[in-house]
Amino acid sequence: MTSDSAPSPSRYVVGLDLGTTNSALAYVDTAESPWKIRTFATPQSIAPGQWEARETLPSFHYQPAAGEFPPHALRLPWQKSDPAWTAGHFARDHGTLSPGRLVNSAKSWLCHSGVDRTAELLPWHGAPDVDRLSPVTVSARYLQHFREAWDAAFPEHPLAEQDFVLTLPASFDEVARELTVRAAQQAGLRRVALIEEPQAAFYAWIAKHADDWEQLVSPGQKILVCDVGGGTTDFTLIRVRKGSDGTVQFHRVAVGDHLILGGDNFDLALAHHLERKLKGDGKLEPRQWSMLVRSCRQVKEVLLGDHPPEQWTLSLPGAGSRLIGGGLQSPVTRQEVEELIVEGFFPRVGLDAKPATGQSGFQEFGLPYAPDAAITRYLAAFLSAHRHVALEEGEAAGHDPARPDIVLFNGGVFTSPQLQERLVDAIRSWFRTQDPGWSPIVLDHERLDLAVARGAAYYGMVRRGLGVRIAAGLARTYYIGVEGAADQQSAAICLMPAGAEPNTEVDLEGRQFQLLVSQPIEFPLYVSSVRLTDKPGDIVTVDREQISALPPIRTVLKLGKSAEAGAVAVTLKARLTEIGTLDLWCSEVAGKRTWKLLFDVRAATRTEVAAHESAAEGQGFLEESSRTAGETILRQTFTPVQQLEGRTPLDPAGLMKGLVEALGLERHEWPTSLLRELWETLFELEPGRRISSRHEARWLNVLGYALRPGYGLAMDDWRVGETWRLLNGKLVHADPMCRAEWWILWRRIAGGLTAGQQQALAGPLIGTLRQATKPAAGKNRGGAGFGTHELAEMLRFVGSCELLNATTKEELGDLLMTSANRPHWATIRGAALWAIGRLGARRPVYGPLNSVLGANVAERWLDRLMTLEGGDAMEPFAAMQLARLTGDRYRDISDAHRERVLKWMERLQAPKNLRRLVREVGTLEEEEQGLVFGEALPKGLRIL
Repeated sequence: MTSDSAPSPSRYVVGLDLGTTNSALAYVDTAESPWKIRTFATPQSIAPGQWEARETLPSFHYQPAAGEFPPHALRLPWQKSDPAWTAGHFARDHGTLSPGRLVNSAKSWLCHSGVDRTAELLPWHGAPDVDRLSPVTVSARYLQHFREAWDAAFPEHPLAEQDFVLTLPASFDEVARELTVRAAQQAGLRRVALIEEPQAAFYAWIAKHADDWEQLVSPGQKILVCDVGGGTTDFTLIRVRKGSDGTVQFHRVAVGDHLILGGDNFDLALAHHLERKLKGDGKLEPRQWSMLVRSCRQVKEVLLGDHPPEQWTLSLPGAGSRLIGGGLQSPVTRQEVEELIVEGFFPRVGLDAKPATGQSGFQEFGLPYAPDAAITRYLAAFLSAHRHVALEEGEAAGHDPARPDIVLFNGGVFTSPQLQERLVDAIRSWFRTQDPGWSPIVLDHERLDLAVARGAAYYGMVRRGLGVRIAAGLARTYYIGVEGAADQQSAAICLMPAGAEPNTEVDLEGRQFQLLVSQPIEFPLYVSSVRLTDKPGDIVTVDREQISALPPIRTVLKLGKSAEAGAVAVTLKARLTEIGTLDLWCSEVAGKRTWKLLFDVRAATRTEVAAHESAAEGQGFLEESSRTAGETILRQTFTPVQQLEGRTPLDPAGLMKGLVEALGLERHEWPTSLLRELWETLFELEPGRRISSRHEARWLNVLGYALRPGYGLAMDDWRVGETWRLLNGKLVHADPMCRAEWWILWRRIAGGLTAGQQQALAGPLIGTLRQATKPAAGKNRGGAGFGTHELAEMLRFVGSCELLNATTKEELGDLLMTSANRPHWATIRGAALWAIGRLGARRPVYGPLNSVLGANVAERWLDRLMTLEGGDAMEPFAAMQLARLTGDRYRDISDAHRERVLKWMERLQAPKNLRRLVREVGTLEEEEQGLVFGEALPKGLRIL
């Protein structure tokens, strides 16, 4: 067998449901006849030194502190040394007592586009000494746990050699799918197939009713799978059809959008309600809050389960030193829970209801929870959006085509009969006008917690040609953006149609594209889960209500050894892979060259993708003659005299004024597209900075101005990378003026730098600032041999580095707070306070939320800030940054500190909007946007 041959069939077919709240593994021994699906039990630590086998493993990950447990207490039967982490029931339960060491909701983090999903950011509010892990690594460790447990039970048939089917939400995007496969590879599992959870749940139902399923469904019916688990909500529509051979077939025809909404949200809502009962307007401390959320899960399951009691008494231990005497108790009634969860998450709404938009009220864990808590509203919108699915043979005519005939429930939420009945009531109410006695058929499941794993194992057998296959073609339509006239709306060509099966290839040979080579290019990608009838090659208008943008493909295509830039006519070909992602190729029309375009998972996991609200592309492009006039000004400024061919050299001091006159626009009106064109010209004219110190200072200044804030326009990450490579950490003229402009440049584009680049620039400054902050550093100079202007710009730069690690940021802030009140820092106090505000901001400008320092650090800095003397105008701004209200208890300062800060700001007569942002969740006004960034943002860009 060659290395690229298909692997031989394994003895076992394994299915794994890697859930947010519970995980389960099922398998089929193909040596058995008839074959049956079995559940695999893994041992987990229940208490130190004790073991118990359970069928489900909650997907929690706990990192115990050194010496927290006796030797060998957490060692699993197959382990030869004490582990540094543990997963399972014990991790979940004991981790609640140490929330700073507990990782959960890894799957939700894996699809969180607002953070770098490959960055080490979990546990979200981790203890200082805990090892941070990326969502990919955490997922890999869960999989590693199952692999090791399996290998211990089946040493002759290791899991890595078995056919392995891993489940994931139907609404996972391409990035989350790619990262899921990457996690499996990290865990040593390479024979991986993916299946969507609702589809797996339906396979489990087929497996259970193997003898009679054809009597329970009929052609023409539509089956709605409602999957609401601990962390996500998924809707799927499956059509029952009659095949050409007369057999009944299943076709998955639609899936809903991804929603981080589920049982975790129920627990949070109930916890917020009980917190108000226990503390009034106050808040529990984080440890008590974590225990309350965990207890609310039990309260919910008991009071919404079968034969619930009328009341349940919830108890919490005391906080701090009052662990025994300071305990809290509160009775919880069944009516309270029903009103909060049933009415709050499953309200009675009309079929025309639309989910609310905006920011979710749940901010506890940094996850982008769905903005509307009403699952019934999302379901109504899903069914309405897919009304266009045509009536087929055998389907009853005359009823609303949005109506599902059959409902299959899945997910831990629906272990509650009450919640199942409420959703059935909602569906019944939407479609009963034409037939008052109509009700959807509800399919039964024995074990909701095991259904997805069992269905995954069944699907593994289907892939071998056994069992009943669901024709699960692509549930979305994919498009690639094309350029149109400047006054037209964005347009796109259908690239891969909905319904396409895995390994389908689409060749758009009837469409030719001009492909730029040896220079940066971008392919905009779009997806729609609503437009399911577009065909390959169709040109459509990008309607944001129906079509969503995906992270674009960004690359530089090379012509072998040639570095010459140019354009090549190509056609596009796409292939849908087994795991549901797209491969793209560009094929040269007049030649044999082909380039494969990789979906840019790296760019999609970078935080700057969602770090700003950009209308930069929509600001348009300046008229060509004006742009050319600006380019001429730059060339006459930075071209050596001997190369000007008789033209008059321009003084760099008048460069900005000359550009304003040539372009006919004040510089704050320059569109971002023009700024990036200026950057390209300056990049080409880099040798001109060697003419003199004045030339280099002005070149650095305008280069940074043209590229600020380092993100916001297509290919900005490439531009920043090229700037980094060009400068290579070196100045030509290392005088104070050039050094100051050097730091201004990097401050302006800090948002486009990687964490490593920020650390490389800021690292050497830390020792410098230690010297500069000493009391004896000098009366009239910033200290350590630096002038005040240069030192001020250094401070502003380090304040802009939001990707520095927490320890470094805290040290920098402490140094600056210590020095801000010293007389010899009077002239740079404003810069120091600005940097403190950025370093300790509750809401970062571009960095991920895991870059935010702890609230205790912000409170310490606020206490010192309020004692400063001198009344610097930057003090209220710094206070707002440190005390700004976010709605996330782990980021927000305490209410007592907030009140003190507000009174202090009132005494200073701080601007009203700054005080408002401390008092309530709000947005920055335009002037404050510039203040936070350090200067006015380019036209069309806005900080979220």
